[in-house]
Amino acid sequence: MSINEKLTMLECMTGETDDDVLLTYLNLAKEIVVSKAYPFRDKIEVPAKYDGVHVEIAAYMINKRGAEGEVSHSENGVSRTYEDGDIPPTLLRRIVPVVGVL
Repeated sequence: MSINEKLTMLECMTGETDDDVLLTYLNLAKEIVVSKAYPFRDKIEVPAKYDGVHVEIAAYMINKRGAEGEVSHSENGVSRTYEDGDIPPTLLRRIVPVVGVL
């Protein structure tokens, strides 16, 4: 998936239209995906099989802006509880770490 496809997908998922903001969150999400998939390597691109989870993590981070660290919130009958203070484990479990012996 190209970066433009990821930007379009992320814009549709979040409603955010500023490409600089979208790229920032995609870069942050890239670091999360790569560090989880390749814990002992540096400077790896996101593998194609993780393109979807890459965009989902970026969308999660954008949608959670302003509510970082929120554990529970109720207002006018609407309740919000976040799975984790960071990226939800349900997203991270979709990334399988690659390790080996050199």
